[in-house]
This record gives sequence, structure tokens and C-alpha cells, in this order.
Amino acid sequence: MDWLHHLTNSESLITYGGFAAILLVIFAETGLLIGFFLPGDYFLFLSGVFCGSGKLDIGYVPLLVGVFIAAIVGNFTGYFIGRFLGDKLFTRDDSRFFKKSYLERTKQFYTKYGARALVLGRFLPIIRTFVPVFAGAVHLDFKKFTLYNLLGGALWVGTLISLGYYFGVRYPQTINYAIYIIIAFIVITTFPLISTFRKLKVIKSTKRKD
Repeated sequence: MDWLHHLTNSESLITYGGFAAILLVIFAETGLLIGFFLPGDYFLFLSGVFCGSGKLDIGYVPLLVGVFIAAIVGNFTGYFIGRFLGDKLFTRDDSRFFKKSYLERTKQFYTKYGARALVLGRFLPIIRTFVPVFAGAVHLDFKKFTLYNLLGGALWVGTLISLGYYFGVRYPQTINYAIYIIIAFIVITTFPLISTFRKLKVIKSTKRKD
């Protein structure tokens, strides 16, 4: 638990790990099954704050480009993991870092939104880790996957880093309210996720009755 607490402490990771830590976290959360617990949304926002306030030794454009590439490569990795493992993912036993329920929820989300889930899912925790994996498992056309991967990555990275950068330049004291920002992001990203799953559950129950 101490290790997980340190790993999810975004401020410490950015302070001590710098740009390399940012790239590693974003790649792991978007490309590796064990990365679902990493705080991607908050991490992007906070890296923008650090960049805007001068606490991160890298410019705004290099930060955007580097993180965008990490997010894109991460999704490609997840896609090929899904292509390679395929149905084995649905029969795999639960472990500390993998729950079949996450994949089932992602399946429902993907069924509802199709390939667009690759864009929408970028803004939802857990979903953004498993959507590219599921897309690979169902053999989504690679060209279509690439298009939605690029679009989703650009919107996710561009929006959150730019927002953080703005606050870092205009209100550098934002970093002092990090805990409140964490709570806000948890609420903002979790509410639509819960709402979506409830709707999917209702639809599924209705179909069973019919």
C-alpha cells in the first residue's frame, strides 16, 4: 500500500521523475492492463500546472507532443495485447491487478458506442485502459482504430494539459490546492462512468425481460 500511495502521488512523481515519469505513467495507464489504477486525468492536468508555473523543466509544446505520443503508443500496445490474447482475457482468473469485471464493463461501453468508445473512453478511468485492449480482442479494423486513437489522444492530452498550463501561468498557487483538484477529478470522471453503466444495466435488463 505504501508503494501504491507513492506511485499515485502525482506531485511527487512529477517533482522527482520529471518528464520521463509523466511519459511512463501515461503509457502504462493507456497501454498496460496493470496501469488502470494510475491517475491519468489528474496527472495530465498537474503536469500542465507544473509546466505553466515553471516547476517542470520542459516547454509547453514539447510536453504536449511527448505525452501525446506516449498516449498513442500506449493505446497501440493495448490493442496488440488484445489481438494477441483475444478470448483468453475473458477466461483469465482475477488477480490483484486484473478483474474480469473491468473487461465486461468495457465490453458494454464498447457495444454502446462502437469505435467512438476509443475517444469517449479516454476521459473515463479504467475504461481508457481496457478499451484499446477490447478493440484488439474483437479485431477492430486497424485503420479505424488508428484514426480514433489519434483523435481521442489529441483531445484528452490537449484538453487537460492545456487547462493545467493555463492555471499554472495565471494561478501558480493552484498547486497548493492539489488535494481538492484530485477530489474534483474523481467526481467529474466517475459520475458519467457510473451513469453510463447504470443505463447499460437497465437496457440489458429490459432486453432480458423481452
